Amino acid sequence: MRTIAVFLDDEGKIEQLPAKGQAKVAILEYLAGKFSFDMDYTEKEVNAIIDSWHTFGDYFLLRRELIDYQFLSRTIDGVRYWRNKKD
Repeated sequence: MRTIAVFLDDEGKIEQLPAKGQAKVAILEYLAGKFSFDMDYTEKEVNAIIDSWHTFGDYFLLRRELIDYQFLSRTIDGVRYWRNKKD
């Protein structure tokens, strides 16, 4: 598998989200690792965590991708978020 280091800066922040493939999934998994299991987050908390781990200023995109790739889930009204456990 391709390393994610090429997409991170010297501080480990995501500089670029790969368009597709294993590299994209690996970056999203890396970002999901910044969230704890068995903990609920507000949308504001999710945004703040994501914002602190990337440099390109689009936490909306990253939040949506984390949900679409099922690393995070949320209630229908978006009030509560949590990290999914993978099999």
